[in-house]
Amino acid sequence: MSQSVLLLDKVKMEKLMLHYASFKVVRNAPGVVFAAKLPDAAITAYKSGKVLFQGGGAFREAALWGSADGQPLAKQPNVKGETLPDRFSELSVLGSDETGTGDFFGPVTVAACFVKAEQIELVRELGVKDSKQLNDDLMRKIAPDLQATLIHSVLTLTNEKYNEVQAKGWSQGKIKALLHNQALKHVLRKMNGEKPDYILIDQFAERGIYYNHIKSEPEIVRENVLFSTKAEGLHVAVAAASIIARVAFLEEMDRLSAIAGVTLPKGAGKIVDEAAAKILLKNGEATLKSMTKWHFANAEKAKKIAAKKR
Repeated sequence: MSQSVLLLDKVKMEKLMLHYASFKVVRNAPGVVFAAKLPDAAITAYKSGKVLFQGGGAFREAALWGSADGQPLAKQPNVKGETLPDRFSELSVLGSDETGTGDFFGPVTVAACFVKAEQIELVRELGVKDSKQLNDDLMRKIAPDLQATLIHSVLTLTNEKYNEVQAKGWSQGKIKALLHNQALKHVLRKMNGEKPDYILIDQFAERGIYYNHIKSEPEIVRENVLFSTKAEGLHVAVAAASIIARVAFLEEMDRLSAIAGVTLPKGAGKIVDEAAAKILLKNGEATLKSMTKWHFANAEKAKKIAAKKR
């Protein structure tokens, strides 16, 4: 489906609404202030000033109002991965991303999310952009709307399970690959036979290594799969998945913090070592292990700090 996006000022927006008044239709979607349906084009205007043109006549109609600002993102020099199709950011894509792998406290979470071409502008209106530009509080606010709007799956690997499989020799790469494959399978099943144009995985391993990690799985997602780093900036599907995964991580951190009786710090720095030592002294090693990735160096550092305080 052809698609173009313009950003109009208030005056142009009013002119557009007057111009298409006879084609006006009701569209009850978040952020929509006006919608029109032509024989070969659908036009949707949003509170932000963005106007989405879709259909065979999209470019013709958009040309009446200015130059599109919604061109697909060009690959940045520091983005590594496979070459994406032209106008990739405008296609229907199933994206997946993970979080929590670098944090001593808390789980590993993976989410997959399907965004249809006609949902892209709506997803942007809901607040989705590169998740690296969003803080945790804002993501907590955005996530419920994304989950209600989009077909998705989110998986949370608890610390107990993480430590169990890690002790068996599973690397983080294998753990992530298995979770990504599982989340993608879940979404594809929910799509009831509908297929995305492409699947984009936020790359943490080369294609061959990724598939080697999951080679023993009975069902492996392979069709139209692409890998790229910084994928949350290449399609909103990955950005949405990143937000949903992050909020799942935060919710599990909330649960663990309640058990610990203190807000658990993120990351793996010195503040984490100090917090872990306090939990070790107060609650014991079993409790600390149940809420951490036990193979991290932080575990030994916390033991040393605790020993000095005894």
